Amino acid sequence: MHVQQSFKNNTQGMGQLFLVPTPIGNLEDMTFRAVRILSEVDVIASEDTRNTQKLLNHFELTTKQVSLHEHNVRERIPELIARLQEGESIAQVSDAGMPSISDPGHELVLAAIEAKIKVIALPGASAGITALIASGIAPQPFVFYGFLNRKANEQKKELTELNQQTATLIFYESPHRVLKTLKVMEPILGSDRAVTLCRELTKVYEEYIRGTISELITYLSEHSVKGECCLIVAGNTHPNTSETSEFDLSSLDIVTHVNLLIDSQQLTTKEAIKQVAKQRDLKKQDVYKQYHS
Repeated sequence: MHVQQSFKNNTQGMGQLFLVPTPIGNLEDMTFRAVRILSEVDVIASEDTRNTQKLLNHFELTTKQVSLHEHNVRERIPELIARLQEGESIAQVSDAGMPSISDPGHELVLAAIEAKIKVIALPGASAGITALIASGIAPQPFVFYGFLNRKANEQKKELTELNQQTATLIFYESPHRVLKTLKVMEPILGSDRAVTLCRELTKVYEEYIRGTISELITYLSEHSVKGECCLIVAGNTHPNTSETSEFDLSSLDIVTHVNLLIDSQQLTTKEAIKQVAKQRDLKKQDVYKQYHS
């Protein structure tokens, strides 16, 4: 156990790690405090130094940067922790929004906490929360999920597990994949499930498209969209009392269905195959062959 008192005098001589959110589109969303911290720290750990440099130039800041992204995190973190232990303060930023939310940063936070270094988060822009409160869908409770797996079978598994959630669901998605993702959602979550597609948040072409999953599929089949997207999906108002719904599971392939039962109900492979055969009215031998092929 460790208690951090962020703003009491630092008696250990160590620096502080500041988690600084950056605008998701509109530079006016940068807070006074965020600008001040970026000007005062010894170095900024940036997901993309070129992108962050544009922000620094806009606010006439000259603080030096080092890169910190998914490809160099293992090598860079020991270096940053050493600098913090020597008394330097570091601001960590992602390309847009909150560090660690679908962006790098969490590993550095864990390493700093382990080293008893103060970790101080600043409030600021976050695409998921921004989209949620204007979506028209119940803002609480909510579950932030971020990006679904890109593989359709894995998406089906994830969505089947999320289907019983009564909380509003928040997803991030690429404009190139959003229609495909909605088509995967439809048979699992239901065509009448309320959803809002939010894109280009805080920018000139900000847009909210509100309707049901089926209505958005029809709309996006006829209209192209650009910019990073948030999908705000209403929770299940009539959740199944069992852990999984046989109707929903029927949309999955055999392998995904068996694996889902193994994971969600802690069944053996033999037990899961038997249950899938019963639910789908198939011969157990046929399910066995399909699963093991």
